[in-house]
Amino acid sequence: MAGHHLAKALAIVSLTVTLSSAAVRPRSCPQILASWSWFSSHGIPPNFIMSGLNGSAENLHEKARTSPYPGSKVERSPVPHEKVSWLVEWPEYKPVEYTAASVLAQPTWADPPVNERSFCPKFNEKDGLVERRSQNGLYEVENGRPRNPAGRTGLVGRGLLGRWGPNHAADPILTRWKRDSKGNKVIHPVSGRNILQFVAIKRKDCGEWAIPGGMVDPGEKISTTLKREFSEEAMNSLRKSRAEIQELEKQLHMLFSQEHFVVYKGYVYDPRNTDNAWIETEAVNYHDETGEVMDHLPLEAGDDAKKVKWLDINDKLKLYASHSQFIQLVAEKRGAHWSEDMYPTSLDSGLESRVNQRPSNECGWMSKELRTPTEQDR
Repeated sequence: MAGHHLAKALAIVSLTVTLSSAAVRPRSCPQILASWSWFSSHGIPPNFIMSGLNGSAENLHEKARTSPYPGSKVERSPVPHEKVSWLVEWPEYKPVEYTAASVLAQPTWADPPVNERSFCPKFNEKDGLVERRSQNGLYEVENGRPRNPAGRTGLVGRGLLGRWGPNHAADPILTRWKRDSKGNKVIHPVSGRNILQFVAIKRKDCGEWAIPGGMVDPGEKISTTLKREFSEEAMNSLRKSRAEIQELEKQLHMLFSQEHFVVYKGYVYDPRNTDNAWIETEAVNYHDETGEVMDHLPLEAGDDAKKVKWLDINDKLKLYASHSQFIQLVAEKRGAHWSEDMYPTSLDSGLESRVNQRPSNECGWMSKELRTPTEQDR
């Protein structure tokens, strides 16, 4: 019954419609339509999608309301739980404005200020090579600025994020079974399930363990981003010689030819999110059933990572942003150990029933499809 209601609610969330009212834009730019979505107009934020996994949607959105803002001393304006939703009228709301100097310097990955006369972004569209569409449907544009579909964060501007609106990322989740010295799968003594491991990095900026992912470059395929980010953060490819990189390419080809599935596509509860800019990701699980490929993986921390190692998957993990939720989805899909408290019924009847009710190509939930990559993917 819970799965039925969830599927029904998700179907409602996916409905969006464009209004004819235009947002305020610089005179040199054509008018951009504001868009109205069921996220904000029916009080169902996209974090409802993962709220059934680890805590409430309110708790998840707390990560986008933490102070100080990452990499700064900027304190967000406090936003109580009951006033997160844009549906709640709050005329006194005066959020802090902050965009990092590194973003204002306008590197290639960042937009100009939204009030710059020559800047005419096509929000809710593919804007040249820049993807400005959200994986969760249309988002609202108010006074020329996109509005976070999950609600208020206490900070306007872009913070550390380069794009106004959705900033698209990709997260490769590489897994193998934990094995003993004889090569046998290790079984958890309480759940009776095999223990799954994944490659994790320890981030330099906050010290939290995370999936080794990163931002999608303009015009880049997701499959390319997944390989690039993993090689940079978990294999230190940026510091390798040409000969070493050629060898890494062979290993990466084998690695990313493993059977895989899309874990999640959509909004992420990231501490870098603001009222006008937010992270969305596509998380993909690549699994080595025998361990023959991944056991010989030359892990070496690089780029934004200061450590890298295989971590046992369980509910005690404290990971960056929404990564714990992604890891839980993988464990449950693989039938692996997750929690000592949820057996024997939760895995068998909970998530799997919800997965089977969702088409594999919809956004914001897990795909049930397990497949090997095609030439088109690569």
